[in-house]
Amino acid sequence: MSQIQVLNLQSLDRGLPAITPAFGAAIAEAGAICLTEEAHKPGAALEVEGEFSTTFKLDWQPVTEQTRRCWNDEEYTTEQAAYGVAFLLILQLTNFTVIERSRKGTGFDYWLGSQDSTATLPFQRMARLEVSGIRKGNRSQINARVKQKTEQTRASDAQGLPAYIIVVEFSRPISIMSAKHNPEGTLLQ
Repeated sequence: MSQIQVLNLQSLDRGLPAITPAFGAAIAEAGAICLTEEAHKPGAALEVEGEFSTTFKLDWQPVTEQTRRCWNDEEYTTEQAAYGVAFLLILQLTNFTVIERSRKGTGFDYWLGSQDSTATLPFQRMARLEVSGIRKGNRSQINARVKQKTEQTRASDAQGLPAYIIVVEFSRPISIMSAKHNPEGTLLQ
């Protein structure tokens, strides 16, 4: 029997090509807040469904009172926390990494590129990532959000690049990871 892999939110403080260590640390804090406020403890299981079906253990740093005061806006905190979880899922389940923040109006949040440092163009835009967070929602709400975010990515479909849509719900916790294929029907991984 294989051991369940751990998604350590704190590892985001190392940064990614388009995520500074400071921003990574901040979204790790947001994730810790969402999970702690939903009565989870480090080691909680995150179920992943959709394009991938797996389970991860989540790990995070303890939440302090100062952290709670810093992240008092639930909607904003949930959105930032979802980015953190989504970035870790992309890193673990695909060959992509986050290479650039997208501009407003594109219909998605981040550009993805190859994790392979030997790739000819490792920072080439190869796929799109759209992320959404829900603090507490039922299955119908989660599925509706996946559909909404999938539709939202249509604004950039003409580029012909695949898109990942990741919705993270924190009360369960669960993540639905959907993949929208390019016109040729293939998904780069």
